[in-house]
Amino acid sequence: MANGLRFKTARDLFTTCPAIARDMRTLPTDQNSIAFCRELLAGRVPEEAITFCAYLLPERAAVWWAHECLSHLTELFDGTDQELLARVGDWVGEPDNPRHRLAVSTAAVTPPTTPVGWIALAAGWRDNGSAMAATTALQPFPAAHAVNAGILAGLARVALADRFAVLSAFVEMGIQMAELEARQSADAY
Repeated sequence: MANGLRFKTARDLFTTCPAIARDMRTLPTDQNSIAFCRELLAGRVPEEAITFCAYLLPERAAVWWAHECLSHLTELFDGTDQELLARVGDWVGEPDNPRHRLAVSTAAVTPPTTPVGWIALAAGWRDNGSAMAATTALQPFPAAHAVNAGILAGLARVALADRFAVLSAFVEMGIQMAELEARQSADAY
């Protein structure tokens, strides 16, 4: 399956997306991307596996992954964030729908102060809408940066005793999405 991945090795990802080096300290290797990600999860800073997945996935898939991760934490969010999370989910399902694009773009211009706010910002960046111009202070970071920030901020709200289990589940979900994206890309050819 690794042969169909967007980035076969960790070094491929770091070479193509140099912004990842601003979000991670672990140096890339020529190891297969999935194996590298799992090694990060088992390493000294397992949160870097979240970062790696955020960059490994295509942007829309990364926003969907973040949406799915945060959907497991909704009891930790207020009603406004729950509503915003639903808007992001609508956008991922129909990114070309003008109503969903407007909702995400409008939400994304607000400074990201919550985990869901970061995900809305990622969708806005990915959508290349008005959020792009309104958040120039955070540029030139890719949407993956905002996905990473949103998931890690959500994870920080999880009880310490449960945090590693939740982090592991999020990383495994990200890996599964990367493998699914690879299969879909291979099927398209």
